[in-house]
Amino acid sequence: MASSELPPLAPSFVAKKSAILHDLSTPASSYEDASPKGSVDIAIVELIDGINKLDGFVTTSSCAGRISVFVEGKKKTEDRQVDEDPANDVEGRGQSSQDKETIAGTGGKGGGGKWLYVSHDPFTFESGQGLAEALGMTRKGDKESAWEGHRLVRFKFEPMILHILTASLEHAQTVLRAGLAAGFRESGAINLTNPSSATPMVAIRSMGLGLESMVGLLDSNDEAICFVSEKSLGGLLTISNERFEENSRRKERFWKALLEGVQAGSSGDGLKKKRGEDGGDWEDKEVRRERLRREGLERSKAKKESTNTELS
Repeated sequence: MASSELPPLAPSFVAKKSAILHDLSTPASSYEDASPKGSVDIAIVELIDGINKLDGFVTTSSCAGRISVFVEGKKKTEDRQVDEDPANDVEGRGQSSQDKETIAGTGGKGGGGKWLYVSHDPFTFESGQGLAEALGMTRKGDKESAWEGHRLVRFKFEPMILHILTASLEHAQTVLRAGLAAGFRESGAINLTNPSSATPMVAIRSMGLGLESMVGLLDSNDEAICFVSEKSLGGLLTISNERFEENSRRKERFWKALLEGVQAGSSGDGLKKKRGEDGGDWEDKEVRRERLRREGLERSKAKKESTNTELS
């Protein structure tokens, strides 16, 4: 999928972007959303601002990455299935009111799920600190609690995620190439199959950096009881801090790759496209692999059809 010149912006996209940016026209310190944190993540405001200044792109939801500890919602009933995970707002943690349908409030959402700890920054270890208590849980000494009938407490690290509305398929491809090149391997355009969609939405994400573990349960007194050791909690937090660092590196690579892609797709004598070894347009290795796979399938299909024609 070679780089191509980015097309002019359609008036409909310009109008959509203007409406979204209107909701964001407040100082970074005053941004508000419905996530447990209550505001857009400071660590990602600069990236969001940079993307939104580029023609043909606008962010609709975002999260810089976070550590959370939460009580799952109630289990499945005969009549309905409620959401067991108040942290399932990973794709709705953002700045646009259009993306708040699945966001959990401070007191939790459907089924009684509730937050015990949420942070969009690495965990800070302090001397003499009880990790279970710092994460919103308690301990009951050596007394064991039965699992049956109790809801679990989960620890979760989630990496950065961005949803970016784009002006065209070419703009979407530019964002997707940048995401894949930066290491966000699960990135993808999420509405390309809709023929009426002239403004594709791209999700930039890397679920491979995610981390989740059961760490406790909610007892009959509505207390979150930690059933793993301090050493285990420390290990989870240390790994999460390391993944925050990798998350930041990938974020920086994404921004650099996106700028290069936009420049490569812009017309003008002063801008030169990055070239491959054969002199053609450069393409990311993941994009090239997918193109070669698709071309191979097409050749195989053509060969099969040719053989069938000869036999008939």
